[in-house]
Amino acid sequence: MSTTDLIADMLTRIRNASRAKKEAVEIKHSKVIEAIVTILKNESFIANYKPITGKSFNTIKVYLKYSKDNTPALLDLKRISKPSLRVYNKNRKLPRVFGGIGIAIVSTSQGVMTADEARKRKIGGELICTAW
Repeated sequence: MSTTDLIADMLTRIRNASRAKKEAVEIKHSKVIEAIVTILKNESFIANYKPITGKSFNTIKVYLKYSKDNTPALLDLKRISKPSLRVYNKNRKLPRVFGGIGIAIVSTSQGVMTADEARKRKIGGELICTAW
């Protein structure tokens, strides 16, 4: 697992596992990744997650969520701000994903949160990704 953009790697792993109908997927641990996964759990896009301490590095096991007809709860994850092109928005310019069905995740000075929460607190930040 040698990658420079851990967030893009996490989003790709979750997206691919969801499309392959996997029960769970392991991703490399960091504080930002754990905050993003916590938001996805709170917004009911994933079933659960569990941090795992390893010998060489720590990981997070993400348990995916499906409906009764085996449709993934998380249809798409999209990376917005990249290391090569950062995207910052003021609170009034934060996007609404599919009219509120999806979420946008923002890194602010007060931590990682959804765009709706950032709008309520009247703070902007770096637009990390969108999920729906």
